[in-house]
Amino acid sequence: MTGDRGLGRLALARETVDRATERRDDPAWLAAAWAGPRTRVLVVDAGKALVRFSEGHADLVFVSPPEAPPGVRFLLGIDADGVAYFGVDSRSGRGTRDEPGVRPVSLREVGSLLGDRDAGLLTHAVALANWHDTHTHCPICGTPTAVNPGGHSTTCPKDGTEHFPRTDPAVIMLVTDPADRCLLAHNKAWPDGRVSILAGFVDPGESAEHAVAREVSEEAGITVGRVVYLGSQPWPMPRSLMLGFHAYAEGGQDIQVDAEEIGEAHWYSREQLLKSLRARELALPPPVSIARQIIEAWYGGELPDGASFE
Repeated sequence: MTGDRGLGRLALARETVDRATERRDDPAWLAAAWAGPRTRVLVVDAGKALVRFSEGHADLVFVSPPEAPPGVRFLLGIDADGVAYFGVDSRSGRGTRDEPGVRPVSLREVGSLLGDRDAGLLTHAVALANWHDTHTHCPICGTPTAVNPGGHSTTCPKDGTEHFPRTDPAVIMLVTDPADRCLLAHNKAWPDGRVSILAGFVDPGESAEHAVAREVSEEAGITVGRVVYLGSQPWPMPRSLMLGFHAYAEGGQDIQVDAEEIGEAHWYSREQLLKSLRARELALPPPVSIARQIIEAWYGGELPDGASFE
């Protein structure tokens, strides 16, 4: 990755809508915005939203506030034209529509196909919906919490504590050796042939750079020296923030996988990787992932998907 230049287009790190954080605790404004004729609502049902596919394009399907099903409501933001966007986390079963080309899909499936506005809105909405689905009670006393006006926090009616969405930082790193080969590993939980770069969660009280070195050592038995930050991407499945790095391995080391999580790992030159992908011996992560973008940044261009995951 010459000069450790930053990453290019990260599918889930695109936003064009102002999140309007100052409006989240303004009940009067929120009520007026919800009643506005131009307001659009994105319904998330079991982690999926309706998307319209047409001639190679994918666009979110919005509804008006009167058409929105019951569920937890949250403000997503306001665009440059003054249109307010809300999300509704619904388990009503109304996240379907009998219309050609329209179907409910997950963020993982459609994130890289959406335009900048829609990718940002869906990523934001899925993150909040996942949090509301799993954080319904006060962690201090166990009392059911009440959702605050803008939907970005909850309050315990018993002890008055306020609670905010949780984000778990995780590091994901391209490791290269002195010959500029990259380290790709196969997780035992994945289909045969699928490989990716190493990743892991940041421990409490740990820096991201130390987490990189620790995870590489634990998973591959490799010691790294210089660690360079590349970029980040939210991954709300359910609540991660992926922090991308390039880690430089010291020379003369043998890979020793942990054998519990990682089944095997190997060094690949650019030529070896391309040859294995063309022969469909390997498969890379999908374009929506930061892993794919980091690998292609090291390679210097787009790579074929390789083997099928089916």
